[in-house]
Amino acid sequence: MGIESKIKSQLADELFEAILELKDMEECYRFFEDICTIKEVQAISQRLKVAKLLQENKTYTDIEKITHASTATISRVNRCLVYGADGYKLILDRLAKKSSSPSD
Repeated sequence: MGIESKIKSQLADELFEAILELKDMEECYRFFEDICTIKEVQAISQRLKVAKLLQENKTYTDIEKITHASTATISRVNRCLVYGADGYKLILDRLAKKSSSPSD
């Protein structure tokens, strides 16, 4: 079930193994604050929001207003949704299921 990843490397494997070890939101904040700049976290967060809005069939104009993302960023995310490795789809589907399921 693996994909031919363009970013596959031993360094990427080590990074993703580290991310998979994070246990909760606080640990995520602590780790990403150390490993990324504020701008990098903001950019990644913005792209995820753009993907969610594209999946909701929002227009580029609406997405620009909501996220302040450039049309170039919106277009790049859209290309990933259409032609990418389905990473956005995978996580957005899981997040949607999580938010729609009753809390324990």
